[in-house]
Amino acid sequence: MASNVPPTPRGSFPRYLEHLSGSGKAIGVLTSGGDAQGMNAAVRAVVRMGIYVGAKVYFIYEGYQGMVDGGSNIVEAKWESVSSILQVGGTIIGSARCKAFHTREGRLQAAGNLVQWGITNLCVIGGDGSLTGANIFRKEWSELLEELAKNGKISEEAVTKYSYLNVVGMVGSIDNDFCGTDMTIGTDSALHRIMEVIDAIMTTAQSHQRTFVLEVMGRHCGYLALVSALACGADWVFLPESPPEEGWEENMCVKLSENRARKKRLNIIIVAEGAIDTQNQPISSEKIKDLVVKQLGFDTRVTILGHVQRGGTPSAFDRILASRMGVEAVVALLEATPETPACVVSLSGNQAVRLPLVECVQMTQDVQKAMDERRFKDAVRLRGRSFEGNLNIYKRLAIKLPDDQITKSNCNVAVINVGAPAAGMNAAVRSAVRVGIADGHKMLAIYDGFDGFAKGQIKEIGWSDVGGWTGQGGSILGTKRALPGKFLEEIAEQIRAHSINALLIIGGFEAYLGLLELSAAREKYEELCIPMVMVPATVSNNVPGSDFSIGSDTALNTITDTCDRIKQSASGTKRRVFIIETMGGYCGYLANMGGLAAGADAAYIFEEPFDIRDLQSNVEHLTEKMKTSIQRGLVLRNESCSENYTTDFIYQLYSEEGKGVFDCRKNVLGHMQQFKKP
Repeated sequence: MASNVPPTPRGSFPRYLEHLSGSGKAIGVLTSGGDAQGMNAAVRAVVRMGIYVGAKVYFIYEGYQGMVDGGSNIVEAKWESVSSILQVGGTIIGSARCKAFHTREGRLQAAGNLVQWGITNLCVIGGDGSLTGANIFRKEWSELLEELAKNGKISEEAVTKYSYLNVVGMVGSIDNDFCGTDMTIGTDSALHRIMEVIDAIMTTAQSHQRTFVLEVMGRHCGYLALVSALACGADWVFLPESPPEEGWEENMCVKLSENRARKKRLNIIIVAEGAIDTQNQPISSEKIKDLVVKQLGFDTRVTILGHVQRGGTPSAFDRILASRMGVEAVVALLEATPETPACVVSLSGNQAVRLPLVECVQMTQDVQKAMDERRFKDAVRLRGRSFEGNLNIYKRLAIKLPDDQITKSNCNVAVINVGAPAAGMNAAVRSAVRVGIADGHKMLAIYDGFDGFAKGQIKEIGWSDVGGWTGQGGSILGTKRALPGKFLEEIAEQIRAHSINALLIIGGFEAYLGLLELSAAREKYEELCIPMVMVPATVSNNVPGSDFSIGSDTALNTITDTCDRIKQSASGTKRRVFIIETMGGYCGYLANMGGLAAGADAAYIFEEPFDIRDLQSNVEHLTEKMKTSIQRGLVLRNESCSENYTTDFIYQLYSEEGKGVFDCRKNVLGHMQQFKKP
């Protein structure tokens, strides 16, 4: 929302924030080091949360250089200052390398400039170098102030009043190279850019039967290379933390040849820019290309992605992550005492947590030390469980052992898709099939949901059958919403006929209900007394027990992209409010998170009941907003949020109440949220 005073359209001050008061406090926010998509969302969150709790917030332009130079580089931020920046890549307050801040003289100057504005709370968004600099500055703060007073630059009263500096960091880095957080701001967006390029390259590579060597960023960290290789099913990946074993040249060429022999028309090799061998010698993309051409004679091309990965619009995930981290950073600053050590706001699981900055920086440096000393297993372990898990999964899914080396389990495992299609379902099927085959199981594919199960639409599915499935939207196996209740006898018969020993159900709420029905029928049908596991896959993200469902992130990005375009349209016409209906059934996840990622004025969801007074309050807010420089509005509505306050009703109400002030448009996104490449 964009009025000068932060609005609270529904309810009072949130209870968990009642103890916070920013009155009389000043927060400085700066971005430093390399830029990353999502930094603007973090800046916006710090500014608005700070103003919300009554603090003054200041932009510090051009990072530490602006802090050292002072003057017009330090400017008070208003609520409107951060409107329309969520969808903008890079950082609107600039970032610059600053040699002066490395010197005590530079830091002395910076301290004087902060005291001039009364800033004793610093929020730094950058990499480990930027955060380390902030911590040194915090430790020296009282000495710097005493020196400034001694030189007559500030008064003794100022030394007492601004006696300590609180520092909170957020990590903005596309490489995801900071230990202590599952994801850094910008990583997910960089992966989006990489996947867009890979999807485009795969079509041309397939046409000409080419091999492509793709070089991605990551001088000291192979996260981008590893996860993009996992996401596209690359044939080979080179990482700085896990160099290939001796004789990798021959092994790689054998693997590429085998894949071509399986009628695969293309090969994708992904290389991190900092890739090395076991002797710490660099492995370049050109070296790999020359090797493939010389050994195999394949038509091979090199593509270096470069700064494309840093640019473009932030993904929905990065916007939400940065917004949550920004809010937590302000809470951390306001709760800090003179004894509180500098902390970094990190992501652990799905929660924003605070960790000691010094420890995280030390762990990050330990990874580099382990690589320098060729302790590569330690380097992978220090990167964290997510990195280690991704590496192990990639190896299992990419490299198939010869059949005579796989011990057969005599176990038949069936895979079925149930419910509405969701982007990523096919990748889940591919993963399950390949892991099952690697463990010696016979994998069976059930087509067209429980309906197809009852009719016996069951076939064995092999390793190469699922090649290229990761990037495909929808459901290749076919999926239906039908529940198994009316087919129980036929399903039991099919389980017996195909000797099915285990069942994997990939789907949404219907899959969840279907699993409950199958489980309840075990007393009647002993064939159903087999292990049955469900993997949540639905755009609605409404399956109990899981923070995320497969498909919800892709749907959220579709909503966010659409909202960005609509906001662009509204800014051209002025004085226009858009009402957008999202999917989700009775779950408000898409509308709520879409509203957060797109910077909506309101989101109506089933979980938060609302009445006509709330609608009236929102209309009044939008009427006030039209008097500011931001003359547009965006309102999201979950499709089943209210039986009576329908999208049409809200549209008509807004149109009538806003007559003469703003006009209204509505947009029902519908099935475009389901059908997109994952």
